[in-house]
Amino acid sequence: MEDLDRFDLAILDVLQRDNKTPQREIAVAIGLSAPAVQRRIKRLEENGTIIANIAVVSPSHVGQEITVFVEVEMDSEHAVMHDKARRAFQEAPEVQQCYYVTGEVDFILIVVVKTMGDYEDLTKRLFFSDNNVKRFRSFVAMARVKVGLSVPLDARLKTRNKP
Repeated sequence: MEDLDRFDLAILDVLQRDNKTPQREIAVAIGLSAPAVQRRIKRLEENGTIIANIAVVSPSHVGQEITVFVEVEMDSEHAVMHDKARRAFQEAPEVQQCYYVTGEVDFILIVVVKTMGDYEDLTKRLFFSDNNVKRFRSFVAMARVKVGLSVPLDARLKTRNKP
């Protein structure tokens, strides 16, 4: 884990809100030069702190109206079988997120589809065709109340490197 100072955290805070913020604006806001901000961003990308620069697309604006949360319980705990499922989940474009979790289930997926028919096709492809899937349970979202991938930095920004 990289030891991040208050400038790194401030840069990350700005970029998580809008990664198109010009580096000169970030520099003014946090009290560094634009070249220093550029070097820090490059380092944060190279060390894996920043893993992607993406556009977050509204599913409803592109016809993907249905969000489904899926709990998946596997029959076998063998690593080879879990790896096979992980690959299938990673390769499915409908699977937005996949988590390997502790507890009663093995995976939790967040799936976005256009229709329930599309979701049914996905279940056939990912779950019914895999003999190692013991069961799965679906929860259809009624509304997107809060969606995001931002990592909370506020507490670290307030307590880190105080004079």
